[in-house]
Amino acid sequence: MKAPAAIPADRCQRGRDALKILLGGMLGLVVAMGIGRFVYTPILPLMQRDLGLSHAQAGVLAGLNYLGYLAGAIACSCAPQLLRSRSLGLAALLTSILTTLAMGLTTSLHLWALLRLAAGAASALLFILIAAEVGDSLARRGYGHWAGNLYGGIGLGIALSGLLVPALDRLGGWAAAWLGSGLLAALLALLGVALGRRTRRLPWVAPPELGSPQGLRPIALLAFAYFCEGLGYVVSATFLVTIIAGNSQLAPYAGYSWVAVGLAAVPSTLLWPLLARRIGFRCALLAAYAVQGAGIWLSSQATSLAAILFVALSFGATFLGIVALTLAEGRRRLPRNPAQAAAVLTASFGIGQMLGPMVAGWLADIEAGFALPLQLAAGCVALAALLTLVDRRQRQTLDP
Repeated sequence: MKAPAAIPADRCQRGRDALKILLGGMLGLVVAMGIGRFVYTPILPLMQRDLGLSHAQAGVLAGLNYLGYLAGAIACSCAPQLLRSRSLGLAALLTSILTTLAMGLTTSLHLWALLRLAAGAASALLFILIAAEVGDSLARRGYGHWAGNLYGGIGLGIALSGLLVPALDRLGGWAAAWLGSGLLAALLALLGVALGRRTRRLPWVAPPELGSPQGLRPIALLAFAYFCEGLGYVVSATFLVTIIAGNSQLAPYAGYSWVAVGLAAVPSTLLWPLLARRIGFRCALLAAYAVQGAGIWLSSQATSLAAILFVALSFGATFLGIVALTLAEGRRRLPRNPAQAAAVLTASFGIGQMLGPMVAGWLADIEAGFALPLQLAAGCVALAALLTLVDRRQRQTLDP
């Protein structure tokens, strides 16, 4: 009579394990993405204020970070066996922490360039490794539907860095901001690893064999639109806090605008796919592009706190949602080879977000402001929306 009780007991244990795995993975993304990749945005205006860093130099540093991210993503695509390497994951985690700390220990532009390049590669490796490991572990415990919550860790990391950087600035300027962010990353990484180790190990199950290549025609327009999105969104992702800090009336709110971005990003990867199920992929993606493009365009001339709040919320609420929608659509279009779809789309997006900050920073120095770069960025997002509108293949996938 006691045998049936073992089932709910085991199910309860699996649920506890799944929750620990999810929380550990979210903390990993806080470290890898929210801090390791995106903390540069709120610290950048401090570096420009204290060290005289130009917009062009800032754009190059950001572009190198995204180049490293692109290289890491391509490495995982070309060598999928890396996804089962725990030692590589720990090395990438350590690299992300150390490169963040080291940014506050030097004023050499060349060393910063190398550090941001390495940080970008580490963040890509960690993002892909964590997504693969957590997704697989949750699925084997019967909680695969929780996987979308994982990406909320990126938004949480952005919000944390937005809160932390202004306080660290008051303690010791730009260097304290980097060092404090690195220490926070180390503490959160330790907590994340501890949570992951407190779960039962289940046997690894090999993934199903991929089908033969299908060609890239089904995702050609999708990839081009994704490239335009990467080229446009990254201007705000890199310079938003700097742009707001340049307005003397709004400068006190600059750091906290990044908090609003993070808080809006937390639920976005769940809400946009839910909306797509109701109104179709095309309409949902067009809505996301419209909201994001409007926010980027408004940021070129925003002069009030209400306008800045809309700019931050519209950006935070859309950039991860667009990623989630596009990658899901790519998997559907190449069902026999979803890894190929993810690799091509990630590469397209990565090239765009690598070029965007370099061009925007160069133009901002020439134009003595970000009005033109932001207008061009909004135009890139509008072009992505236009490509989405004319993409006939989306008519086959209205119900994601």
